[in-house]
Amino acid sequence: VQLQASGGGLVQAGGSLRLSCVVSGFTLNRPAVGWFRQAPGKEREGVSCLSTWNDITHYADAVKGRFTISRDTSKNTVYLQMRNLSPEDTAVYYCATDLGHSSSYALCNGRPSTWGAGTQVTVSS
Repeated sequence: VQLQASGGGLVQAGGSLRLSCVVSGFTLNRPAVGWFRQAPGKEREGVSCLSTWNDITHYADAVKGRFTISRDTSKNTVYLQMRNLSPEDTAVYYCATDLGHSSSYALCNGRPSTWGAGTQVTVSS
């Protein structure tokens, strides 16, 4: 099981970015997959997770209405569309999964077993 995140970068406040997470070793039709982030000096937090078997999503309060998680099963890819970014969104973003978790809420609030390498998102003011 592997996950590879990409799409990070430097963007001005109010701008948008789309992160991609290509997964391998499993299919996007059962486990939950999610995005997490860790800012300097802060704990890692669940940003958004998707239950791939029923498409139920979970979002952290800080990103509701601005971020959208989605998937393309044919490309084995999960996306995180981020809009109206603010400097508080600056962090390293990771995608993660846990084959024992099918609940988006449980994944985002738990400790996923499998992580991809992070991608840096920097939002300038």
